[in-house]
Amino acid sequence: MATEGYIAGSGFSPRRVGAALTHTWHKGLGALRLVLRTTSGRIGLPIVLVHAVIFVAGSWLAPYSFTSFNLAEDGTLEQLVGPSRHFLLGTDQFGRDILSRVMSGSTSLIAVAGSGTLLGIAMGSIVGMGSAYMGKWVDEVVMRIMDGLMSFPSLLMALLVISALGPNVLYIVATVAIVTTPGVARVMRSATLTLKEQEFVQSARLRGESAPYIIFREILPNTLPVMGVELTVRLSYSILIVASLGFLGLGVQPPSPDWGLMISQGRQFLSSAPWVALAPAGAVASLIVGVNLLTDGIRQASNMPREVAP
Repeated sequence: MATEGYIAGSGFSPRRVGAALTHTWHKGLGALRLVLRTTSGRIGLPIVLVHAVIFVAGSWLAPYSFTSFNLAEDGTLEQLVGPSRHFLLGTDQFGRDILSRVMSGSTSLIAVAGSGTLLGIAMGSIVGMGSAYMGKWVDEVVMRIMDGLMSFPSLLMALLVISALGPNVLYIVATVAIVTTPGVARVMRSATLTLKEQEFVQSARLRGESAPYIIFREILPNTLPVMGVELTVRLSYSILIVASLGFLGLGVQPPSPDWGLMISQGRQFLSSAPWVALAPAGAVASLIVGVNLLTDGIRQASNMPREVAP
């Protein structure tokens, strides 16, 4: 019946979409098991999981409020106090606990970088798979647009957009997505060009399946290894972009803690109180290292080449 699908006779129904998502989920779990068989995956995944826990519950697990100005017994600020049992990572120039600010700052950086990356992956996958499947002049026009966007350095494009629009969180997410989309589109296009000639895709065409059904049910599940690598690689770039914007004062604005901004504000104390800058810098570095190790584990598990287009 026509009511079973969005388009009469297309076969693109909610039930089939649900089956496609379920199939994709099981493929993802299988890929995760393979990743855990690699050394890089076993090291990188725990690091990423620790950051994930801090991202979700950092504000509740933090020993102090990230805005609290801690006072000594004589009523003076606990300024630039070194690491101790009261302040495990010391305090900053305003007497605020560094550990609490690092844990709370995880939320803003990972949320912004992760949201922008996911949006960019989604947009790039749709553009790349759709362009490759349609082919001909559509593919040519779309790819030339993507090439034009890729010609701009990522950080430069982000600076231009944020400088013009202002340091708004939504603008930062959109900028990260725009920067991420072209590279993902090209990678997904290459994967789709290979898959569209396979027998199972040709069989779906002969059955009269619609283009959306073939893309999301037949092609998408088989691109999961590629998409997994792209997600982790692009997330590393996104974290660096968001942290760089924060360092330049164009990221999340005070009083919200931001790792990039904390590093920038702590530079002047590198000789007298290095923990002020080193703590957030270590947090950024550990997150990127964890993500890169996890990426390497995914590469090894899926027998993919180490080179991934930037």
